[in-house]
Amino acid sequence: ERDNLKVTKAMRKGCCLCLGLFFLVTSVSSHAPIASVCFAGACIVTACSLKVVTSGNEYLVERFGRYHHTLGPGWHFVCPILEQISYAATTREQVLDVPPQQCYTRDNAPLKADAVVYMRIIDTKAARYNIMDLDSAILNLCLTQLREEVGKLTLDESFSSRDRINNALLQELNSVSHAWGVEITRVEIQNLEPSKDILAAMELQMAAEREKRAAILHSEGEKIKLVNEAEGRAGAIIEDAQARRKSVLLEAEAERDRLKLEAEGIQRSIETIAKAVAAAKAKDEGKTGADSSADAAVQILMLVRYMETQAKFADGKGTKVLMFPSKDTVPLTYEGLQNLLK
Repeated sequence: ERDNLKVTKAMRKGCCLCLGLFFLVTSVSSHAPIASVCFAGACIVTACSLKVVTSGNEYLVERFGRYHHTLGPGWHFVCPILEQISYAATTREQVLDVPPQQCYTRDNAPLKADAVVYMRIIDTKAARYNIMDLDSAILNLCLTQLREEVGKLTLDESFSSRDRINNALLQELNSVSHAWGVEITRVEIQNLEPSKDILAAMELQMAAEREKRAAILHSEGEKIKLVNEAEGRAGAIIEDAQARRKSVLLEAEAERDRLKLEAEGIQRSIETIAKAVAAAKAKDEGKTGADSSADAAVQILMLVRYMETQAKFADGKGTKVLMFPSKDTVPLTYEGLQNLLK
């Protein structure tokens, strides 16, 4: 951009000189009066002194070789004999590409690093008079600080600490460039490229790490599988035990209810038979014999149960031996039953 500005200035000067010569030759050849010659000279001086500054640019004007003032965007008049434009700069943000360079990490691992610097001129006067070559100064400063920051880190840390390196470079560059009238807005590390040997070693290391993680994940999966299976078996055993417990409790309760109902039925049967026997005896003898009636009722029930049991034994096809009590203990005959009812 500075070269374009120089070319533009040279073209303007050439155009002004050509116009001036044209007017002079025309006025002399036509024998014009002195007023016309003066007017032509004034036009030439005005055209040469008119300077146009576009938006985003600033010009520095020197008078007699010393800084005089700064030209901002717009039209300005500069005396071509007393004043001259010594420096043209842009106030827009600029990009400076830092080429790759060899760096060494803290563990002596070589790698190439490059960066991009974004900067903006905030003081055109300081950028002109406080530094000889602004771009070269910022470039060399960035290269030096980049090597220093990479040297503070190990190889593994350098790949994961780009933000740390960027912030450190930004602070270091701004601490110096403010005196030059320049503000560094952003610094970005583009590439960190290690040597081929280190790349091969890193690939082997990453492959080993992946295999290690795969083995760990496989073992953890097997562990979880075995734990789940064991928990499933334990849960099944517990559920089965609880089901059996409930079943036993229900069976016990059913058996209890059954025995209770049978006992109540037997009790009612005994009471009914005893009342019937007592009524028969009272009818025959004319008196109440409750105790003997109860004994007789019990013997009758025992006889009925005994007969039912003997019937069950005799129901099978195998050979059975049936044991009958004597008639003195159990009234097996009709006469014995009649004696019980008397």
